[in-house]
Amino acid sequence: MKTAIVTDSTAYLTLEERNSYNVHMIPLSVNIEGTFYDEEIDITASEFYDRVRGAAEFPKTTQPSVGKFVELYETLGKDYDEIVTIHLSSGISGTFQGAVQAGAMVESVNVHAFDSEVAAYLQGFYVKEAAKLASKGASGEQIMTHLNDLKDTMDDYIIVDDLQHLQRGGRLSAAAALIGGLLQVKPILTFQNKVIVPFEKIRTRKKALRRVEEQLASAVEKHGALQATVIHANCEEEAREWMKSLETAYPTVDFTLSYFGPVIGTHLGEGAMAMGWIKK
Repeated sequence: MKTAIVTDSTAYLTLEERNSYNVHMIPLSVNIEGTFYDEEIDITASEFYDRVRGAAEFPKTTQPSVGKFVELYETLGKDYDEIVTIHLSSGISGTFQGAVQAGAMVESVNVHAFDSEVAAYLQGFYVKEAAKLASKGASGEQIMTHLNDLKDTMDDYIIVDDLQHLQRGGRLSAAAALIGGLLQVKPILTFQNKVIVPFEKIRTRKKALRRVEEQLASAVEKHGALQATVIHANCEEEAREWMKSLETAYPTVDFTLSYFGPVIGTHLGEGAMAMGWIKK
């Protein structure tokens, strides 16, 4: 049994990781003042933040066309028996639904679509787990079962500097954004039922980071060994320092430093930071 693994660019796996795990990627794109860029291909994360900092026009993001999925699936169908295609939460993007539609249109290969219900490197955790199983000859159904079992151990927390990005992008209600701005808080957000919702409102960034660490400590107590990621929106130095302190405090947790690229960065804004984990 040969099973191909597909994901989209918002998993933010590096090129080296995609090559190492034999993962196929379809990019989402970002529209900056009328010019479209495929993220992870045409524009890097740092280039994106430099381009949009202080820009008058808010960037827009675009999901891949169904035709792009069909083209990739048909190509993979020549060499693979099945495809497991893993995408960012269907609650914040139509990408997953596009993958489902494309899978139904392709007759040469069986396509299993997995809604990660999260985004960024948390989605990447699922992709890597799927790729490991595929390399051992696992079927699409076996991989899907494993990924669904892992969902019970997944958790994530996002700290943003400015809720206006989420509100303007339609990912958070105007009321929630207004409240956050008036109180000058550093809100902690999380994915719940596939959408981004407020978790807690904290007065300072330092306290917000500490609160997220408390959630990690609870997860370690519950699950033991974890895979975790610290994700940043163009604030790598701060994220790296936080991760170093966490590595010392939690030796049973394997940490990976990652980033929010153009598409997710459009909605979170520069300076956002997150941490999430899954059972090892």
